[in-house]
Amino acid sequence: MNSSSQSLELLFNFLSRSYTTLETNFYKIPGSAVVARYVKSSHQNDPGRTLLELILVIFAIRTLLQSRTRGDQSGKHFIQFDEKEIDELVDEWTPEPLAQPLSPEEQADLASVPVIVGPTGPKPKLTSGKTVTNLASYNFTGLAGKEEINAAAIETLRKYGLGSCGPPGFYGTQDVHIQLEQDIADFLGTEAAILYSQAFSTISSVIPAFCKRGDIIVADRGVNFAIQKGLQISRSTVRWFDHNDMESLEHVLESVEKERRKRKAPLTRRFIVTEGIFDHDGAMSDLPKLVELKKKYKYRLILDESVSFGSVGRTGRGLTELYNVPASEVDMLVGSVANGLASCGGFCAGSHIVVNHQRINGTSFVFSAAMPALLAVAASEGINILRNTPSILSTLQENVRAVRAILDRVDCITIPSHPASAPSNPMSVKPRDPPQFNVELEEKLLQDVVDEALAQGVMITRAKRLRGQELIEVRPSIRLAITAALSRKECEKAANVVKAAFVKVIGKRR
Repeated sequence: MNSSSQSLELLFNFLSRSYTTLETNFYKIPGSAVVARYVKSSHQNDPGRTLLELILVIFAIRTLLQSRTRGDQSGKHFIQFDEKEIDELVDEWTPEPLAQPLSPEEQADLASVPVIVGPTGPKPKLTSGKTVTNLASYNFTGLAGKEEINAAAIETLRKYGLGSCGPPGFYGTQDVHIQLEQDIADFLGTEAAILYSQAFSTISSVIPAFCKRGDIIVADRGVNFAIQKGLQISRSTVRWFDHNDMESLEHVLESVEKERRKRKAPLTRRFIVTEGIFDHDGAMSDLPKLVELKKKYKYRLILDESVSFGSVGRTGRGLTELYNVPASEVDMLVGSVANGLASCGGFCAGSHIVVNHQRINGTSFVFSAAMPALLAVAASEGINILRNTPSILSTLQENVRAVRAILDRVDCITIPSHPASAPSNPMSVKPRDPPQFNVELEEKLLQDVVDEALAQGVMITRAKRLRGQELIEVRPSIRLAITAALSRKECEKAANVVKAAFVKVIGKRR
């Protein structure tokens, strides 16, 4: 009995000394007093909570110490197959297709695309051997096929070869690229310009080069798909305003500022993003009002002139020339060398800071090969022609007015584009903005119009969309691209063919 008492006494003394040592060492840890007070007050107020927290601590320790990669070595939970069964299962397995097969409508759509033999221009020749009047190609100023441009391109090809064989920042830059950037900057009246090798990727690289997470972008709901991709890549906070509605834009700008003051949030970088002439419907932005609002609310303006550069203004300089607004008022002026100068690629014009920043942060500029030297020279020659021959733009606008005068009188269609919009004259079945419309039916009707016009010697095209991927579902339409390379009489004749095709196809449905 005495030995048992002595053993228990020794055990209690050991536990007491261990507890004292543990307590002493615990209170030496920084912040331990706070933890101790929390445990005491918690236990005093709710003893059950102490027990629950102790169980959770034990469970956490057990989980950390337990091997989570240990498998069942016995294999008793696995189904064993022999070689024959494995072969049968493999034979029965059908992989999911990478993409759904094309529907008959999609196959017919691809098959209906005409193929040009030889050089493009106002009167190209098709594989069928038929020569047609071209109102489908973006050859607004008729630069495609100009003899002086062809001669300069051939000479450049002999001197420089074809490809650049590298991105601009990795030995892909040639002196003709630098010259084209300088020509664009001088033509527009900006400090500098940067050249991109693909038009679509220009604006989708410019936006994320400057706009980051936490920044605010106020954008038009009707912007093109390339801008939509740039906004998505930027991960910025995007606020939308109604399509080409300056009152809606100002309302959104005011609401953004009110929200910031209400939350007492710090100032962030803020941008307005829109188009000069909208690719979807040919509407034209009010540039003076845009500049006024961006100054009033302290925003930067990113203006995509991929459609308007080379098609409006006295010499094709775009909206800045048309509205007599200095190009320096636009922080980032984006344009298409492919559309406006019948060459390849795109550009962004602005200050030296804006341009040099893109040379390091513009994804398409950094990772895409520079355009072939001959295309850069062709674009520079195109700028010289536009600068020295302002009558080209006068002819273009006369042709636009002649075509509109004929098509505006057609009862079954509507044309929402601006009267001065040469490249984008979408025509859709009336009414223009119904609450609902049948995409497949209207696409088929408009393709019938295209086929009928082609049969009569005029090449036009439906506006192609990525259904289900764009921000808004744009109504099917036909797009005309008027060119200064045709005479007024030729344009009127082609417009009458288009008119007759509409009346024949749409009138038959009524």
